[in-house]
Amino acid sequence: MKHLFIKGNDQTKPTLLLLHGTGGTERDLLPLATEIDPNANVLSVRGNVLENGMPRYFRRLAEGIFDEEDLIFRTKELNVFLDEAAERYEFNRKNILAIGYSNGANIAASLLFHYGDSLTGAILHHPMVPRRGITLPDLSDKAIFISAGTNDPICPSKESEELYALLENAHAKVDIHWESHQHQLTYSEVDAAAKWYQTAY
Repeated sequence: MKHLFIKGNDQTKPTLLLLHGTGGTERDLLPLATEIDPNANVLSVRGNVLENGMPRYFRRLAEGIFDEEDLIFRTKELNVFLDEAAERYEFNRKNILAIGYSNGANIAASLLFHYGDSLTGAILHHPMVPRRGITLPDLSDKAIFISAGTNDPICPSKESEELYALLENAHAKVDIHWESHQHQLTYSEVDAAAKWYQTAY
């Protein structure tokens, strides 16, 4: 998978896995990593799927309707890539914190749904529920931050509320932060995520 790795100066910190939104690249969320933890490793990955020339992490059938078969396949592909990257770059595979926005937040949530040990936690900006009707792994040692927009037309607030409930029922420690904006990623929610990270990690 196309990616970049930036070695941090504190290997006790989680490696920050950056996952962009639709049409983004592996450089989009680099400023977020600096805000969250400038001392941590950064692994930023570009989505392997193209939709009208725009990189994504998995296919969708329509706006808000995921191609579940492709989601499952791409989630496994990303999980395997994390195994390989940890070996190649010599970071702790068991200490990866995902920071995802929109489509990137959805694939991060899917990692938690399908592979409980794939992440130590996650910051999910404007996520949706990746899959319904499956039993989640025990996430009791995971810390998760969700930020969502009350007026978000792409990711309705009920999606974030449902995801919050599903993760909490899987025993994760979940915090949710609301913005009155729509789908855009705002500085105030990044700042809220940074403050959450300082207490959680």
